[in-house]
Amino acid sequence: MNELASRRSNGRFAKGNPGGPGNPFARQVANLRRLILEAVTEEDLREIVRALVERAKGGDIAAIREVLNRVAGKAPESPDPDRLELDEIKLRADIAEAKEDEAWQESA
Repeated sequence: MNELASRRSNGRFAKGNPGGPGNPFARQVANLRRLILEAVTEEDLREIVRALVERAKGGDIAAIREVLNRVAGKAPESPDPDRLELDEIKLRADIAEAKEDEAWQESA
């Protein structure tokens, strides 16, 4: 089925469209992860973490960042000061829409 025949006039997929191929590398990646998990012991992982922590203690910025990201989670991205007003307007609109949906569901 060619691209045009696989879509309806509104652009949506037509009935019987097989969809995309998915992720062709998913099985390969899953197999590689399984091999790594089989090869790395708990003690190996402890030694790796200890080495990373020691590098962080020694001032290695990349190691510090990795340890903090793994322990405390990545810091959220700072807001763009040029978009603050727009983001606030969008947030207010989202809140108003959610309240309308909630009121509609309660009345139904």
